[in-house]
Parts: sequence; C-alpha cells; structure tokens
Amino acid sequence: MNRDLHVDSLQALVRFFETLTKESVATLPALYAPDAYFKDPFNEVHSVSGIERIFTHMFEQVDAPRFVVTDAVHQEDQAFLIWIFHFRSRGRKGRQFSIRGSSHLRFGPDGRVVYHRDYWDAAEELYARIPMLGWWMRALKSRLQAR
Repeated sequence: MNRDLHVDSLQALVRFFETLTKESVATLPALYAPDAYFKDPFNEVHSVSGIERIFTHMFEQVDAPRFVVTDAVHQEDQAFLIWIFHFRSRGRKGRQFSIRGSSHLRFGPDGRVVYHRDYWDAAEELYARIPMLGWWMRALKSRLQAR
C-alpha cells in the first residue's frame, strides 16, 4: 500500500469538504471511485453519481452549508474524520445549525475513496431541535436516562 498516496488523498478530501461549493460537487469523481459506497443516517448509495446527488440535494435543502474538519486519523488505507457541519435552514428565520459527526473512510489502490460511512446522531443533532418533536425527544430522553 502506498502510504503517501493515501495521505495525499486524505488531505485532498479534507480540502474538498472544507471548501465545498455547489460547483465543486462535480469534482467528486476525482476523489471517489465509480462504485464508492456512501452511507449516512438518511442515505445509502453505491456509486459516485449517487454521492453527487446527495451533495447536490444538500445545496438545494439548506443555505450556506460548510464543513469544518477538526481532526483526522489515518492508518494504512483507512481514515477517520471528525467534523462539524454548519448550515442555515431555508425560509424566513434561517436558523443556524451545527451538527457534529465523523466519517470512516477507506481508500482504494488508486487513492480514491471506496467506502464512506458518516456517523452522527440525527435524534440529538436534528430532531430534538424541531419544536413539537424536540419536546417529545427531550421527554423520552429524560425518561430513559439512567439516574
């Protein structure tokens, strides 16, 4: 395995996410293998075109999306990123949201991503902030919490 290739690939991927724009989504095939697997709490796809659709959809649903990678760990052909995703909701109020999460990545022999699994708690990070659903989630958490 080419350690330098994977380190370079990881650095390119971090740069991509931290400077992500609607237009830069089109450069995903340079970073992801054609049959790359991607999964997050809402999506699961097995192609770079599917991953492109997910990021294009993100730009259609939220304003000012931005990733900040706070840490990266690399070992052989795998990496783990810790990140914060900032965005504003669409609409009059345009509330600011920040979601903390992580990504497990595997790189192929050519340095492109073949596996990308995002981990973040949709219940805590998103659902709990929706007015009626948030109340219900907090009540459920309080009831299930060990004391």
